[in-house]
Formats: sequence, structure tokens, C-alpha cells
Amino acid sequence: MTTSRWDPHVYLGFADDRTRPARDLLARVDLAEVIHAVDLGCGPGNSTALLTQRFPQADVLGIDSSVEMLTLAGNAGSGARFGHGDMNTWVPAAGHVPQLIFSNAALQWAADPEGLAARLFGLLPKDGVMAFQVPQNFDQPSHLAIAEAARLPMFAETLSGVRNYDPGAFARASDYAQRLIAGGGVVDVWTTEYVHVLTGPDPVFAWLSGTALRPYFARLQGDLRKAFDEEVKARLAIAYPEASGPAGTFTLFPFRRLFVVATRPTA
Repeated sequence: MTTSRWDPHVYLGFADDRTRPARDLLARVDLAEVIHAVDLGCGPGNSTALLTQRFPQADVLGIDSSVEMLTLAGNAGSGARFGHGDMNTWVPAAGHVPQLIFSNAALQWAADPEGLAARLFGLLPKDGVMAFQVPQNFDQPSHLAIAEAARLPMFAETLSGVRNYDPGAFARASDYAQRLIAGGGVVDVWTTEYVHVLTGPDPVFAWLSGTALRPYFARLQGDLRKAFDEEVKARLAIAYPEASGPAGTFTLFPFRRLFVVATRPTA
């Protein structure tokens, strides 16, 4: 991850929705005791706090490449340690091999997510667990709207080289399962589609502004940025229409996520 991929303040504007998958993932981790745990791509520390609550006696380390995110995480008072680092190259310090490697919505940023998952799994001791969740919505209208806008002639040159997710190429459940089983893992893999109830103006755009849109924002300035925002907003408004209820207007935003819990057996 790079700092341009995360806006900590926008991200935390949806903190409850973004933390729920981490809670659901941790609930499936079958470890009674942990000495060392690491949260890779810890962001503002909301998922790291779950680890310290679940394993209060453990040494919990949060790693992220965003200084902004780490600043928020360090001020959250979770009791964890935090450090700057790249999950693609991270290795544990001597004497701090983690029994649990945890990652909430981060591995998808890697150039080779399945390969990264396999490498990290290989760092575990016997009975160690790797638990992670990643978005599986790159073929959904939200991300297709961004890709369509980025291909328009007025933006294409400026946005050349920005990572666009190929709807047919992102890592799926069977891809992760195959690599981890081949590495000796016992795996539990499932998908869940959360339906977020969003409110306010252009709420899906606001959600995406915290993560998926950040690499595009980093390239665009002034009128070009405003034009790009309007193009994406227009497409999202069609894909996710506003509805009305007794409490006012709302927008439903389905979001599919993939969960993986891989255990390294004793024998």
C-alpha cells in the first residue's frame, strides 16, 4: 500500500461498516492463546484493536505503509505497537514469530495477492494461523464505473498506468485456497456480501473516496479532478439509485468480501 491509496479520515467515516468484516473474520480464528500477532495493512488501527481485545496478553504489532494511518492508529490507545513497513516484504523480527498473521482488506493491493498470501503463510510456526479478508467487488458496478471514467479521452493520458482492476483477473476464493493448500495449509474459505445502507450526497462515491479512488485522485488536479469526480458520480448514481423510507433517503451498496483462515497443522 502507498499513502495515496488511503484517506484515513474518509476511511474512518465508515468505521463501523469497515470494521465488521474484521470482527467476522476474527470470530473464525480458533486460537486460545497468542504470544505474538501482527496486523498487516492495519490502517487506522480499528482491526488491530480487535486483536488486543481478543488476546489481551499478546504482543500485537500493526504494520502499514501509510504514515497518516499509523498516526491515527498510534493515538487510538489500543495497547498495540505500530510500525511503518511494506507487507510485500515484511518479515517478523527475531524472537517475534507470530502465531497469528491478520489482515483486513489489504492484500488486494499487492501485485500478486495469492503469492503474498502463500509467502506470509510460510512464515507461521506450527499451529499458527493466517486470517485475511479482501474485497471481491472488482467486477461490480462501483469499480467498473471508475474504470469506465478513467478510459475517457480527457482522462486517459493523465491516468495512464494507474492500476485498473481487470474484472476477470482478480484473485478469487479458489486461487487463494489452491496456493495455501499447496503450502500445507488447512483452509476455511468463504464469501459474504454485505449490503451497506448509506446516506448523504453521493454516498457510494464518498465510500470509494477513502480507498479505491485514491490512486486516481493523486494524479488529477483542478478542473480535471472535478470533471472526473462528476463522471464517476453520475455512473454511480445510476448503478446505485437513491431510495426513500420512513427515516428519509438512503442508498444500498452491496459489497462482496472473501474470507480466508489458513492453519499450519502440527504434523
